[in-house]
Amino acid sequence: MGKLLGKEADDFFRSYEKPRASGLRLNPTKVSETEWHAHNPFHLEKIPFASGYYFDEEKDKPGKHPYHAAGLYYIQEPSAMFIAGQLGLEKGDKVLDLCAAPGGKSTQIASGIGENGFLLANEIHPKRVRALSENIERLGFSNTVVTNETPEKLSRHFENYFDKILVDAPCSGEGMFRKDPEAARFWSQEHVEACAQKQRTILEHAWKMLKPGGTLVYSTCTFSPEENEQTIEAFLARHEDMALVPIPHEHGVGPGKPEWATEKRKDLSNAARLWPHRLKGEGHFAAKMRKHAEETGQKVPLEKGMKLSKQQEKDWTTFAKNTLEHFDPGRRSFFLYKNELFLLPFNCPQLKGLHLVRCGLHLGTFKKNRFEPNHALALSLKAGQCKHRMDLRAESSECIRYLKGETLPGTSENRGWILITVDGFPLGWSKEAGGILKNFYPKGLRIV
Repeated sequence: MGKLLGKEADDFFRSYEKPRASGLRLNPTKVSETEWHAHNPFHLEKIPFASGYYFDEEKDKPGKHPYHAAGLYYIQEPSAMFIAGQLGLEKGDKVLDLCAAPGGKSTQIASGIGENGFLLANEIHPKRVRALSENIERLGFSNTVVTNETPEKLSRHFENYFDKILVDAPCSGEGMFRKDPEAARFWSQEHVEACAQKQRTILEHAWKMLKPGGTLVYSTCTFSPEENEQTIEAFLARHEDMALVPIPHEHGVGPGKPEWATEKRKDLSNAARLWPHRLKGEGHFAAKMRKHAEETGQKVPLEKGMKLSKQQEKDWTTFAKNTLEHFDPGRRSFFLYKNELFLLPFNCPQLKGLHLVRCGLHLGTFKKNRFEPNHALALSLKAGQCKHRMDLRAESSECIRYLKGETLPGTSENRGWILITVDGFPLGWSKEAGGILKNFYPKGLRIV
């Protein structure tokens, strides 16, 4: 790094003596900026280069606040928030996040494309894909399918299909050494070179899935030229139909470094580098590319969904009539996996043959002559979409008791399913019987 940065090296190394910055990004599908400022319990400062806020690690504990459980925000490293913003998202876009765990960029994409958009959030590692699925659920998205697949298999399934693709590639992690000192132990030049080779393979499959006229954003959290400028240069040399698009260099965001590439092509300066000594965040690289529009994209058949049995139809209808209000599936289709009922995203492409982890919105489970709602349904609702609810204050003992999995006092009306909200924001389900609210907050999420 000393050799690469020259006179800047001292400033770069000194930045590692400073405390790391921590950030959170609001979930606009649940809370507007105006609503948030009326409820905000933290010490926040706007991040100038991304759509989020710094918080004070000593004074604030946003991960332990009930608003986090309600999905009002996502805790994310500030520089990482910059990346998904470069996709130029529009409502209704079909987007692929190819290396998506733990879900920070996926949740940013899902909120940007609206309820009629489609996001395929994929993660190849089985353990990491669970965290991705849980974060999609917590933030309440119904426009997302989560898969656990290889890029190769997806590229055969979705050739020339997606409007936008994000490849937040697995990398040597040099930019995260301050945030995660353990990562430094695994670093080696051999690891850098192995990552670069893997990244080039992943990009090939991403290119196959990008429709003509589409946008591909490639990013890493490393400083390594081999994994950044050199990887992009090699990719562009193989694909003359791809062109680098300028990324704004402002608020401390710097250009890519053509001089660090093999052929030193000048357009690499269109890429972006986020340096810890130039802005309040960790190290990242991003390159935005567009595919020439000489032909139309590929049409993948739509998922037809599944027809419910008469008993299932009756159980779902009874639950919806007794519990929900203003909940309209619209033209979205049901999807059944064993006894689990999902609501597919609007215009969902065919999913046959893929290893599915989450197929849109998990509505609930068919049990013997009844339907039991899933936690994901509660988190996807607005407070006014449930007939019966109990609102708890975030600072109340009742709220903490609910998050611990304890029962709460109810009424003698035996109203059935009750939506528990915190300051008006859905938190989970309870069921009223015998004057008691039985707790249905998932055991794996409860405060211990």
